Amino acid sequence: MTELETAMGMIIDVFARYSGAEGNKQSLTKGELKVLMEKELPGFLQSGRDRNTVDKLLKDLDANGDAEVDFNEFVVFVAALTSACHKYFQQS
Repeated sequence: MTELETAMGMIIDVFARYSGAEGNKQSLTKGELKVLMEKELPGFLQSGRDRNTVDKLLKDLDANGDAEVDFNEFVVFVAALTSACHKYFQQS
């Protein structure tokens, strides 16, 4: 597999690893999203300085209003975060 194919597979695997622990295997609940963020993006939550971060993130990501983050909503988040990181590193 190419690097990009591997990266795509890893995104799918990470989502699948955390989704379904509390219910629907096709989406992340607030709790599942929090665990994913703590384990996979620990710097993003800033060591709990803002306790409402996950609530705000879930609200922003939840395009269909079902109080969960499905795979398409998750991919939008990953793409936006990747784009922000790319812009940051271009400036350096």
